[in-house]
Amino acid sequence: MKKNSFIEGTFIATASVILVKILGMIYVVPFYIIVGSKGGALYSYAYNIYLIFLSISSAGIPSAISKIISEYNALGMTEAKTRAFKLGKKYIGYISIASFIVLFVFAKELAVLILGNLSGGNTIEDVTFVIRCVSFAILIIPHLSVTKGFLQGHNYITPSSNSNLIEQIVRIFVILIGSYLAYKVFNSSLTLAVGIAVFGAFVGGLVAYIYLQRSIRRNKKVLNLNKSYKKDPVTNKEIIKKIAIYATPFVIINLVNSIYNFVDMVLILRTLDHLGYTASDAEFITSAIATWGSKLCMIVNSIAMGMTVSLIPSIVEAYTKKNWDDLNHKINKSLQMIIYISVPLTLGLSILATPVWTVFYNINHYGGEILRVLIFTALFANLYMIVTSTLQSLNKYKAVYQSSIFGFLFKVVLNVPLMILCNYIGIGAYYGALASTLISFIISIYIGLHAISLEHKLSYKETIKQVLKLMVPALAMTGVLLVINMFLPFNVYSRTDAVKVILINAIIGGIIYLGISIKMKIPQYIFGGRDLEKIIKKLTFGKFKIKTKS
Repeated sequence: MKKNSFIEGTFIATASVILVKILGMIYVVPFYIIVGSKGGALYSYAYNIYLIFLSISSAGIPSAISKIISEYNALGMTEAKTRAFKLGKKYIGYISIASFIVLFVFAKELAVLILGNLSGGNTIEDVTFVIRCVSFAILIIPHLSVTKGFLQGHNYITPSSNSNLIEQIVRIFVILIGSYLAYKVFNSSLTLAVGIAVFGAFVGGLVAYIYLQRSIRRNKKVLNLNKSYKKDPVTNKEIIKKIAIYATPFVIINLVNSIYNFVDMVLILRTLDHLGYTASDAEFITSAIATWGSKLCMIVNSIAMGMTVSLIPSIVEAYTKKNWDDLNHKINKSLQMIIYISVPLTLGLSILATPVWTVFYNINHYGGEILRVLIFTALFANLYMIVTSTLQSLNKYKAVYQSSIFGFLFKVVLNVPLMILCNYIGIGAYYGALASTLISFIISIYIGLHAISLEHKLSYKETIKQVLKLMVPALAMTGVLLVINMFLPFNVYSRTDAVKVILINAIIGGIIYLGISIKMKIPQYIFGGRDLEKIIKKLTFGKFKIKTKS
């Protein structure tokens, strides 16, 4: 294994996460064909409640371990970092077992909380069963996450990125083969088919964990695990306290996000039922926002997910060494990179919302309408993820709590009133839920950025300047695509034609955005000449070069 630089690590992690999410997007096509919208809604219920308990069981320890490993490495405390890893694995084991028991035992009560008095769709018993099936994943995923955190803290990004791919491939295999055999071959119930699908999270996690353990055993030397070192002047109590301090903001932010999504799901379902939507429409719209539309947004969200893997240890290192210029540089570069990549994807998916939904989930007039606006929440979710990761790395816990809790409260308060308002003025009530999400993200991002700037006197002028510049290629791309789509002779509700529309828009839009931005030297400035040349070389196998110097 070799260590990765900040830009290189970001590229590797982001590329891996994007590939994982692409696989996650592709599998929903055959899976949705197998289980239909009713099975899709059932999957959504189980998976969203699972994410809440996964946040609890992980308890922020994986991210805390990554941060502690990076910190102790910067201080040369080899023995302490190894001890911290072992303690992290020990305590996360206790928490994951407790979380599994609670989720398994109280699955029925959670099912009642989700469905309430809704009738005509999935039953309480159906939801209870799939929640119990997915609960087993909590026994393994936290251990996998801690191991990833240990490697990422050393800036070894490639093994954890590989494990993400392995986990996803195995999980998809179980989802598709298991649900198909159960429902289509052996004629079992739809509930059993979905139960097998969600159980795939456990199988995928187990295989990925075995892979990482083998990687660590083979690289004990580079990880400094094959020698006995003099005990560092840090007690177990101090390490546990540090893990708890570092983990608390992570668990709060993850838990708030998961509860955020769960509350969103419940409120949307209940409000749509109250406003007179049929049970099937209410379940479809709810699952589209909470799960299936969000899966299509993951191609945008994955950028921030990959970036934070490299961002956290890099910022911790700069903060530990009190290198404020480097800290300012990395924070601004992170924001610039996330915006440069996310903006064209967001605009493109919004323009192509209907054909994209048709390709993945077949025809539904709600689907394209929801995705057209939902995709913008992914853009702001990326910025939110970068800002909160930065705050946590800088030990700005108060700001983490404020940004998370205030955003959550605004979401809860605005959700139902905005849905009722949208319904009253004659547009889809679900637009109100999407609008409340956008507002809550904007509030959270502002609180976080203000806190960072206030304490460390960081300046965002360069980031603002680059954002204004990239609006030129972004608006040019949007304008051209809107005009082109007015004249394309294709039916966007036909899967074959929809694929053609997507490919035409992707090629033309990509050429316009990249061509103008490269001409304006925007990516050269954001990514840096040398690192950008490396990335271009890897992507084109050394066959393409761009001018990186003025």
